[in-house]
Amino acid sequence: MNSVESDALEPTRDELAGLSLASKVIRLTPVYGLVILMVGLIILFSIMLPNTFPTVLNLRAIISDKAIIALLALAAMIPMVAGRIDLTVGYGIVLWHILAISLQTLYGLPWPLACVVVLALGALTGIFNGFLVEVAKIDAFIATLGTGTVLYALALWHTGGRQMVGVLPQGFYDLNGTFVFGLPITGFYVLAITVTLWLVLEYTPVGRYLYAIGANPKAAELNGIPTRKFVVGAFVVSGTLTALAGVLLASKLRIGQASVGLEFLLPALVGAFLGSTTIKPGRVNVWGTIVGVVILAVGISGIQQFGGSFWVEPMFNGLTLLIAIGIAGYAQRKKGAAHK
Repeated sequence: MNSVESDALEPTRDELAGLSLASKVIRLTPVYGLVILMVGLIILFSIMLPNTFPTVLNLRAIISDKAIIALLALAAMIPMVAGRIDLTVGYGIVLWHILAISLQTLYGLPWPLACVVVLALGALTGIFNGFLVEVAKIDAFIATLGTGTVLYALALWHTGGRQMVGVLPQGFYDLNGTFVFGLPITGFYVLAITVTLWLVLEYTPVGRYLYAIGANPKAAELNGIPTRKFVVGAFVVSGTLTALAGVLLASKLRIGQASVGLEFLLPALVGAFLGSTTIKPGRVNVWGTIVGVVILAVGISGIQQFGGSFWVEPMFNGLTLLIAIGIAGYAQRKKGAAHK
């Protein structure tokens, strides 16, 4: 039932204590390779595009465009910690952003209540996914692909192939359109959720249990960890974050249509898989996921400013995903060999 293995390769303090400074740098370079690459790309594009790239306007554009992808990448990361995968992050956002608008325009719900309903439906979807994976024992990839396809079909049925358009309250628009310290508020949403997830996964028993389940679910069960409860909980959090991303997308676009949303699936998965190759190689982690999303954002922004064609973004995302999966697989095999 392990769709994704979770195992870390970062050096221990004891291992680093006996190394010289040069040896420490060599040992830590693969661990923080993507962080170095991220900084290198920022410096490179800033030098080559001094009038457009290192500007507040470009920073605003990157945050505005990639904040939703960052939320979806974090949503996809949480089940990965437990050794599962959730593909509904790319399909669910289609239905959730449509419902966030139609519940107000068609059914007259106040915008706060409409948002709460969407978040609750996202959580229920997570429960359903957890039931399929943990009770029905369906592989997480197949189960969430099926659930996601159903959600997408419901979006098509609900819209009838038409756009959901209407006058929405200013408060709903402000969820995405507000600026704080000159930057889009969505960036601060991502920062708050990132810090919260980092604290939970790294410094609480919940995080340790999830990593233990991801590394070896049978051993986790033998040690008394209620595997089913925590895996279902991971899917619930993932579904809720996906619904939140849908609400913010609706606030940003101000229209709902079934043709919008699926393009977020690939970059979200790329960010999550890239996160397992840095900071804690071989183990999905919060800050690694954010670094992965930033690399995608910076790389695509720089290439587009150089005049890249419309096909550059999906090509970049696809190649990066293949590279990330390859690196993650190599890291896990290396870890397994070290254990043996």
